[in-house]
Amino acid sequence: MNWNDLAKIVIGLGAPLIGTALGGPLGGMAGKLLADALGAAEPTPAAVNQAIVERGVDSTAAIEAVQRAESEWAKAVAEIATTQLAETGATMRAEAASGDLLQRAWRPLYALELSLIECPAFALTLLHALWTGHEVAIGGLANLSGLLIAYFGARFGVLGVYVTGRSREKQALATGEAMPGLIGEVVRGLRGR
Repeated sequence: MNWNDLAKIVIGLGAPLIGTALGGPLGGMAGKLLADALGAAEPTPAAVNQAIVERGVDSTAAIEAVQRAESEWAKAVAEIATTQLAETGATMRAEAASGDLLQRAWRPLYALELSLIECPAFALTLLHALWTGHEVAIGGLANLSGLLIAYFGARFGVLGVYVTGRSREKQALATGEAMPGLIGEVVRGLRGR
């Protein structure tokens, strides 16, 4: 027996979060919480299954124990998420306060290179091919049109994310509080109705 075998039983007892976790990379950690809640002899799939069977698969005692483990799992996941969010925030604050030239300059350089070098070079190449009637170049550019659209779409998409992100950073520095992203704006708009 493995944790995947036990996942369906646990989900059936009303604990979908920990049941789903049993089948994933954190299955051992979820299994330990489940074993503790059920009073299993050891944190193994067989021991946890045995503890469930001894209590009765559909008994109130098994359901309460599994749901207790579900609650503990939810708390553990929330603590992990809180820690990750705090660490990400600390990293972002450190990067924002950094005096590193590369950290501050890469995005503006990216925008300048794209808008002052790549786009004009492509436009000049295309216009030259059309002006001179160079059929091979026109055909080649036509064949590459899908690739070029995807390429420039991705490049300008990154630039758009930079511009909106930088605008939010500047507003946050000016007001002292974080500006919501697109989802935050949608939520705020829906709450206002």
